[in-house]
Amino acid sequence: MSSTQFSVIKRNSKTEPLDSEKIYKRIFALDADETRSKALVAIILPSLSQNMTTRQLDELICETAMTEVCNDPAYMSVASGVVVSALHKETPAKFSEAMKLLPHIVTQAIIDVATQLDEHIVQERDYGFDYFGLITLRNSYLMKKDGVVIERPQYAIMRVALGIHGNDLERAIETYDHMSLRYFTHATPTLFNAGTHRPQCSSCFLLAMQDDSIEGIYGTLAQCAHISKWAGGIGLHIHNIRAAGSSIKGTNGNSSGIVPMLRCFNATARYVDQAGKRKGAFAIYLEPWHCDVLDFVDLRKNTGDEERRCRDLFLGLWIPDLFMQRVKDLGSWSFFSPDQIRARFGKCFSDVFGDEFVAMYETAEKEGLALKEMKAQAVWNAILNAQIETGTPYMLYKDHVNKKSMQANLGTIKSSNLCTEIVEFTSPDEIAVCNLASIVLPRFVVHNETGGLHFDYQKLMDVTKIATRNLDRVIDINYYPIPEAERSNKRHRPIGLGVQGLADVFAQMRMPFDSPEAATLNKRIFETIYYAAVEMSTELAQQLGTYDTYEGSPASEGKLSMDLWGVKPITDYDWAGLYAGVKAHGLRNSLLVAPMPTASTSQIMGSNECFEPFTTNIYSRTTKAGNFVVVNKWLIAHLKELNHWNEQIKESIIAADGSVQHLEIDPKVKAIYKTAWEIKQRVLIDLAADRAPFVDQSQSLNLFVAQPTHAKLTGMHMYAWERGLKTGMYYLRTRAVAQAIKVTVAADKEKKQPPVMEEAACTSCSA
Repeated sequence: MSSTQFSVIKRNSKTEPLDSEKIYKRIFALDADETRSKALVAIILPSLSQNMTTRQLDELICETAMTEVCNDPAYMSVASGVVVSALHKETPAKFSEAMKLLPHIVTQAIIDVATQLDEHIVQERDYGFDYFGLITLRNSYLMKKDGVVIERPQYAIMRVALGIHGNDLERAIETYDHMSLRYFTHATPTLFNAGTHRPQCSSCFLLAMQDDSIEGIYGTLAQCAHISKWAGGIGLHIHNIRAAGSSIKGTNGNSSGIVPMLRCFNATARYVDQAGKRKGAFAIYLEPWHCDVLDFVDLRKNTGDEERRCRDLFLGLWIPDLFMQRVKDLGSWSFFSPDQIRARFGKCFSDVFGDEFVAMYETAEKEGLALKEMKAQAVWNAILNAQIETGTPYMLYKDHVNKKSMQANLGTIKSSNLCTEIVEFTSPDEIAVCNLASIVLPRFVVHNETGGLHFDYQKLMDVTKIATRNLDRVIDINYYPIPEAERSNKRHRPIGLGVQGLADVFAQMRMPFDSPEAATLNKRIFETIYYAAVEMSTELAQQLGTYDTYEGSPASEGKLSMDLWGVKPITDYDWAGLYAGVKAHGLRNSLLVAPMPTASTSQIMGSNECFEPFTTNIYSRTTKAGNFVVVNKWLIAHLKELNHWNEQIKESIIAADGSVQHLEIDPKVKAIYKTAWEIKQRVLIDLAADRAPFVDQSQSLNLFVAQPTHAKLTGMHMYAWERGLKTGMYYLRTRAVAQAIKVTVAADKEKKQPPVMEEAACTSCSA
C-alpha cells in the first residue's frame, strides 16, 4: 500500500502526510485478519479527504467498519477498538489521575484510595465491550468535567466497586474483576451514582397513596417528585382514591375521580426528569373493581378528550382471581368507590386478598353498595382494546403475588414497580425500594475439553453470590431521597437479581427457544441463581444478622419460594443443607430474585434483553455516528459454517422482516433463530412459569402478538393466570396498531430496509 496525496491533522495540531499503510496497521492491530483488514482499507480510501483530523479519520474507520458488520460481525471489534483507543488517548492514563479531576462528583474517600488501585486496573478489558456498548457508556455513563469525558470504562467500574465496598479493597477488586469481565452488571442508578457525593443506587420505588385527601394526594406527589429527581422509577397504587361522583363531606361537593388527579402526576413525571438524564417514569396501579377503571385503561390512548389522557404515565392492573373467574364464566362485574367500602367494612378491597377479598366483595354486592354493574366480558374487552392500541395496561395477578410472597408476614402487597418485576409491601409510612443487578448469562457458556459448549453452573453460582453480597451492601451505603424509603429498605432488605442474554445462550448452544433442552436449561439457570442467592443471604445473616422483620416470614417457618409454589427443584444441589442453613441463621434479605428488562445495561454488555427471544434477526440501529445494519451474530456464524451467508441471503432476511423461516436450509437451524413473533406465546409463558418458583419477586414478561385479536389475547392472558404467574404481562408488543419496540419497513427503490429498532418504553426504568 502506498501513501496518499492527502494530509492529516494530528491531535497536537501538527500536519503530516496521510499514510494508508498506517491505517492498515491500525486496523490489523485491532482485527488480526489480513484479508479483512485490507478489504476494509480498500473501502475507506475513496472516502478520505484533505486535512482530515485524526478524530475524523477515527470516525470514518468506525462508520465504515460498522457498515460491514452485517456481512461479518468481526468488524465490530475494529469499530469498538477505534473508540477505545481514541478514548484512551483523551483520558488520564491512571485511575487515580482521573479521580483527582472529579472532586465535584466522586467522594474524597475514593480519591484518597485510588492510587492503591491503579495497578489493578486492566485497561485492555475496555476492548471487550462492543461498539454500541462503548457508545452508550461514553454518551451517558462515563463521568465528565466541563463536557469532556474523564473516565474510561474500567475507571467507571472501579469507581462503582469502591463506592459499594469503601475501604474493603479485597471486595472492591473482586467486584471490579467480575464486572469488568462482564459476568454481571449493577443497574443504571448504581453505575451513575456509586462513589459519588449522593450515591442514589436504587432502581425501583413502590409507593402507597398516603390517603384519600388533599394532604395525602399532594404528599404522595411530593414523594414522587423527590424520588424522580434522583433517577428512581416509581410504582404507585391508587386503589384508595374515591371514584368520580363520590361525595366529599368536607366541602359538601363531589369528587372528580382519579383522572384529574393523575394528570398532576403526569405533569410531574414530565417536569422532574430523573436528574436531567431521562423523563420521569411513573407506573400507576389500580384494581378492576374501582368505579373509574374504564377511564383508567384509556389514559394512554391516542384518541379522545385530551383532558382525559395521561400519556406519560404507565398503567398496570392489579387483578384479583375473582375478576378473571367472572370473565371466564361470562359473569357480571360490579364497581365500587373505596370510600364507601371503607365506611362499611373499616378497610378497603385492596387491603385483603383470596377468600377474604371474595367474601367482602360478594357481601358488598348483596348489600347494594355497587355504583354500577356490567358484564365482566365488556370490562375485559375494554382492557384488550387499550392493550392493542397502547401496549398497556400491564397484567398483574394480586392473589398470585400475595399467596406466594416471602413478605407475607408484612401485609397485603398492593402494587408492583415501573417494570412489573418488583412486588414488595408498601404502606403510607414505608416506601418499598429495590436495588438491582443483572447476570450476563452468555459469559457462562464455555468450551469443554472436547471442544463442545456447556453452561458453567458453578461459575454462575459464584457470580450470583458476589452480586447478592454487593446488593445487600448497596442497601447500607445508599442515599435515600426520602426517609420512608430508607426505613423500608433497611427493615426488609429486599434485593433484585436479574439476568440478560438468555436468548444469546440458547443461540450460542444451538438450542431452539421452544425446545425441551432450552426449557431444562432455563430451569437449571434460575434454580442455580436462587440457590446461590439464598446461600449467600444466609451467610450474611450469620455474619450481620437477619433483616428486622424476618420473624414470622415464610422463610422463618422453613419455607422458601418454591415451597409456596409446591414445586421441587430438578438440580442436585444440597437443598437440605440450604434449608438447614436458613433454619440456623435466617436470611439477610426478604427477597432476592427479580428478572428485570435490562434495556440499557444489555446495550452496554452486548446482550439481548433479559430472558426475551430475539425480536428480529436483522435491524437498523441509530447512534450519533450514523445508522447501522446489525445482524444476529450467532445466525451469521451459523450460516457461515454452512457456507450459506452472502449478500443475497442478507437481503432476503431484510425482505422477510428479519425472519429466516423462508430460507432453504436445515429446519433445525431455522428453529434456532425463530423470532419472538414466530414463537408461540404459550412457550414464553411456560418458560416464565418454570422459572417462577425460583423468582421470589416477579419478572418483566413481555408478550409478542404480531396481529392481536381479542381471542388471541384472551387465550394468552387466561393461560398466564392459570399457570400462576404473578406478572401475566408487562408490555404487549405488537406489529399492528401500537408497539413498544416498533418495526417499520420502508421501500428504498426495490430494496426493503431492515427493521428500525427504536427505544423501548422500558428504557425509562432503571435496570
